[in-house]
Amino acid sequence: MLIEVCANSLQSALNAEKAGAHRIELCSELAVGGITPSYGLLKAVREKVGIPVHVLIRPRSGDFTYSDGEFEIMRADIAICRDLGFDGIVSGVLKKDYSLDVKRTKTLIEASGKLKFTFHRGFDWVKDPMEVLRELENLGADCILTSGQEKSAVVGISLLEKLQQNASSLVIMPGGGVKPENIDVFKDKGFRAAHLSGSQFVRTLPNTPRISMNSPSFLKNDEITVSSVETIQKVVHAVK
Repeated sequence: MLIEVCANSLQSALNAEKAGAHRIELCSELAVGGITPSYGLLKAVREKVGIPVHVLIRPRSGDFTYSDGEFEIMRADIAICRDLGFDGIVSGVLKKDYSLDVKRTKTLIEASGKLKFTFHRGFDWVKDPMEVLRELENLGADCILTSGQEKSAVVGISLLEKLQQNASSLVIMPGGGVKPENIDVFKDKGFRAAHLSGSQFVRTLPNTPRISMNSPSFLKNDEITVSSVETIQKVVHAVK
């Protein structure tokens, strides 16, 4: 059974390799479900980690429906990953009605070339998972990362099993709440791969800062944060 670790930093990637993980999904910002890592992190991991690494291509947090500009960024990031010699891409696009954006996802798969392609946990939002399974197989995707459309893969085990039974070419990879205490559930069900972060908090400062830099109000699934033209115009006008 292949164990993939979602690593959010160079140290996490090194720890995953040291622990015996078979593969890494490299990303940043686990708290928002992951976004595309920086070029510096990509380069460092490529140079210092020996096991296969797949890279998350997600330009921002929030939903999985992207503007033309965001989509071009995704294509450019995939090209960088190909040039750096990574092993796979983790990405995908949905439409606003929670169906698969077949055209755009196909473009990303084609842009990935010979790299393996995993459709990420955006799959857990789709209305008809069995239909999307068929669509992704037709597009030539290699893997689906999913919690079975539940808060954790253990809770979603019923759909996960159904997906596995109906998949002919895709690997169904359970992810979400996978840990040492329940990995046997997925192994015993015959899943070929499982995904976890295996994260822990490590204190870096002796004292907690007085002012937090975290802003939970910016985190929403159905809205994204963008700079307001009107607000900025008012500020610029006020200082003229």
